[in-house]
Amino acid sequence: MTGLPIISAEERMKEKKGIKGCIIGVSGIGKTSQLWTLDPKNTLFMDLEAGDLAVEGWKGDALRPRTWQECRDFAVFIGNFNPSLRDEQPYSEAHYKAVCEKYGDPKVLDKYDTIFIDSITVAGRLCFQWCKGQTQAFSEKTGKPDMRGAYGLMGQEMVGWLAHLQHTRNKNVWFVGILDKKTDDFNRAYFEIQIDGSKTSLELPGIFDQLITMAEIQSQDGTAFRAFVNHTMNPYGYPAKDRSGRLDMLEEPHLGRLMEKIKGPVKPASERLVYEQPKTDPESANANTESKPQPQPQTQGDQS
Repeated sequence: MTGLPIISAEERMKEKKGIKGCIIGVSGIGKTSQLWTLDPKNTLFMDLEAGDLAVEGWKGDALRPRTWQECRDFAVFIGNFNPSLRDEQPYSEAHYKAVCEKYGDPKVLDKYDTIFIDSITVAGRLCFQWCKGQTQAFSEKTGKPDMRGAYGLMGQEMVGWLAHLQHTRNKNVWFVGILDKKTDDFNRAYFEIQIDGSKTSLELPGIFDQLITMAEIQSQDGTAFRAFVNHTMNPYGYPAKDRSGRLDMLEEPHLGRLMEKIKGPVKPASERLVYEQPKTDPESANANTESKPQPQPQTQGDQS
């Protein structure tokens, strides 16, 4: 009789854990060039953008998937299979075995600690192109293309692909994506990840450990510098998230050193979390409430 498969704290602390993150930023800010900050001996570059020019001379290995099926095959080859899936589903044991027959022994990937995927935007385009040819992308009544069905299928496919790679526990997996600046109906600026459909961009923060915006920041003296923005609550309105609790709001734009900091000693909970409520003067608060109009609810675009 087997016991409850509890993983002890000691075992959990000894496990090799990879970092899963996404770096987003406007075109030309230097996202792909972050590859130069990684060790080429143990980094695998998944080049979806054909963006070799930015890293010409980088001495690491690369994959160049051209179809969505290849993207799925590489994901299951890198991350192994999901035992909860049926044989006909992608990322199942049957899918994994078929891919191993095609590509050989997956131990060939043991030398790589980090998978760098450029970019999630192009992966979305490949996925959407594939989705437009599937049964769900056509109306059952008329047989004509149904874009709502195609976008719905794309959202499922992209989230499934990203989640499978996120569960690759022993490797670092970093995605690169393009960030768009948009305005809402009230001419207020907000930022959005450039990818077809809305489901993937909405779910990205929940999938990754780290969501980082690489941006140009203005210093107090007016000079500009590039930086990683890491905290959700930042004054610039950029999408960001730090699950590690080890990063400052702004960090130098060097992915190699950033990963070293993330893997460094963890801060005690007392230093990472703030429990105190803001102190207010009840009389002044009441006076302010009476003299000032009540704030209106924010719309979805309010992020700045």
